[in-house]
Amino acid sequence: MNTSDVAIIGAGPYGLSIAAHLAAADVNFRIFGKPMHTWAAEMPRGMRLKSDGLASSLYEPTSQFSLKAYCKEKGLSYADVGLPVPLETFVAYGLEFQKRFVPNVEDNGVVSLRREGGNYQIGLNDGEVFSARRVVVAVGLSYYQYLPPVFASLPDTYVTHSSKHKTLDRFKGRDVIVVGAGSSALDIAALLYQAGARARVVARAPMIRLYDPAPPPGLLKRMRAPLSGLGRGWKIYLCANAPLVFRLMPQEFRLDKVRKILGPSPAWFIKKDIDGKVPLCTGLSIQGARVENGRVKLDVTDKAGVAQTFEADHLIAGTGYKVDLRRLPFFDCEILEQIRSVENTPVLSSNFESSLTGLYFVGTSAANTFGPLLRFAVGAKFTARRLSRHLARSAVSVGLERRSESFEVKKFANGYTERLANQGK
Repeated sequence: MNTSDVAIIGAGPYGLSIAAHLAAADVNFRIFGKPMHTWAAEMPRGMRLKSDGLASSLYEPTSQFSLKAYCKEKGLSYADVGLPVPLETFVAYGLEFQKRFVPNVEDNGVVSLRREGGNYQIGLNDGEVFSARRVVVAVGLSYYQYLPPVFASLPDTYVTHSSKHKTLDRFKGRDVIVVGAGSSALDIAALLYQAGARARVVARAPMIRLYDPAPPPGLLKRMRAPLSGLGRGWKIYLCANAPLVFRLMPQEFRLDKVRKILGPSPAWFIKKDIDGKVPLCTGLSIQGARVENGRVKLDVTDKAGVAQTFEADHLIAGTGYKVDLRRLPFFDCEILEQIRSVENTPVLSSNFESSLTGLYFVGTSAANTFGPLLRFAVGAKFTARRLSRHLARSAVSVGLERRSESFEVKKFANGYTERLANQGK
C-alpha cells in the first residue's frame, strides 16, 4: 500500500496554502480535490467578495504572490480596501496559485477515511487506497450548506440553497423569494434582479446591516477602529491577530463570539444594487412553507403576531452554512465517535489537532476553536504557517522525487521574488 506522511483533503485557499508551505519544507504529502471548487462551482457568477483585497490572498512561504501581485501581473484593477474583488478574479488567481505552487493536486475525491494501527487508511474515487500518518481536513463550505428544517420536506424544484445557483438566468420573469439577511441572500437577490427576476427578501432580522470597512472620519476615530484583514474595530482586530488567545477563552464565550462577530452582514456595495429594486421584508418569523398549485407559499408572522403569506415560483434559502462533522461522508463511524466535539464541531489543540492523534481540521471547521478569523480566506496565512511548522517538525524523511518537486516550487518562488524586486528598481 502506498504511504504518505500527510494527506490534505480539500484544495481551496486553506488546503493550497498549507500544501505550498509543506512543499517548501520538504514534507511528503498528497492533496486531493478540485482546486477552488466551492468558489468556482457554488458561488453565483457576477458575485463580488465581501472580503477586501488585502484579505483575499492565498499564502506561499515568501508571501510575494498575493492577489495584489497577481492583479498587477494581469493588469487588473486592485485596491487593498474599497474596491470589491470580482469572484472570477479571485478564482483565476487561486488557480494560478495552485499551478505555480501546488502542481501536484490530485483531482480525485476522498470517499473513505478510517484508522488502522497508527495510520489512516484513505480510499479514493478511483479505487485507490493508501495510508497516511497525518490527515488535514481542509474541506470548504460545500459539505455544510444549511437549509432550515421548515424547508426540508419541500421538493428542490421549488426550494434550493443559494449555493446551487451558479447562474440565475432561468428565473427571468419569475417570482423568487430569497430567505436570509446575510451576504448569500442579498448577493443572490441583487443578481436575480439583474437577471430579470422579481425578487423579494424575507428575513428574521429586524434590519439589514451592511458591512462597511471604510475608515471613519478623524484620526481619533480611526485609532479607535483599527483596520485588520477582517474589518475595522478593536474587537475585530483582536480576532484577526490573536487566534491563539481566542482559543484560551472559555468555551461559551468562544461559541457566542463566533456566532455574533462578523455574523450575517452583506457588503456595503450591495446597497446600490438592491435599493428601490428588491423589497426587503424584515422582522418576520417563518411559520411554515408549502407548495400549492405550482407555487411555493411562505407563511410568516411579524413581531406583533400579524400573519401573512408570500408566494412565488421558487424560494432560495440564502441561509448560509453550519459546520457539522456528521455531514462529512468520508468519515468512518468509529472516527466520528472518537472525535471530541462541541456542537458537532471539533475541539482542537493549538496546532489544529483533534482528539485523534494525527487528524487536523482547518478553515471554517476550526472557527469555534480559533475564532471568526478561520471563517475567511485571510485566516489561511496564520493556519498555513503554524500547521506546516508543526507537521514539518515530526515529518518522516522524504524521497528524492518529492525533494525534487519541492526544489522546483522553491526555485519558482525565489525567482518570482527576484523578478518583483527588479520591477521595483
